[in-house]
Amino acid sequence: MFAFNGMAQTKLTASEQTEFKTKVENTAKSTQTIVSDFTQTKHLSVLDNVISSEGKLVYKAPNLVKWEYVKPYQNIAIFKDDQLLVNNEGKKDKIDLSSNKIFKSLNTLIVNSIKGDMFDETQFDLAYFKFEEGYLVTFVPKDKRMKKFIASFELKFSKSDAEVKEVKLIEPNNDYTLITFANRKINTPVSENAFIN
Repeated sequence: MFAFNGMAQTKLTASEQTEFKTKVENTAKSTQTIVSDFTQTKHLSVLDNVISSEGKLVYKAPNLVKWEYVKPYQNIAIFKDDQLLVNNEGKKDKIDLSSNKIFKSLNTLIVNSIKGDMFDETQFDLAYFKFEEGYLVTFVPKDKRMKKFIASFELKFSKSDAEVKEVKLIEPNNDYTLITFANRKINTPVSENAFIN
């Protein structure tokens, strides 16, 4: 028995793992678009208060992702065609992901975590748990370069449909960012124009 944020949880058996992964992969395969509100909180050891922001996530298969922050600042980050397009309160920037392996890995991680399609045991050491409201999977990167940025991350999935409800990115110094999704709409029409910066 383990405790995660005070929740009682137990490790999944091998057969429960297989069943859970199949459920998640089926959800991911049938997901063409996601539109969801999110709350992001950053917990820094040097600050007493958490840094909180809110926004909207838009995803369109196979790999278009838009994070639009609306509070307290307006920022947009769009992952599109091996590029990261950033609009920071009107100041636009473009980062080429194809030449940056870490950013490219992070983008793949983001896309796959949104879809819930990411149980790659060649890249991560994985541990599977269940708790009252659903499932928790912890991922520890095997790549040394990635470990410099992310010590591990955790995904919480809902019990009923195995959708990602929460993503927690833990840095090597134990600071972490928690992203919680709400009002999630699956497979609603999303225009390509949503990904123009």
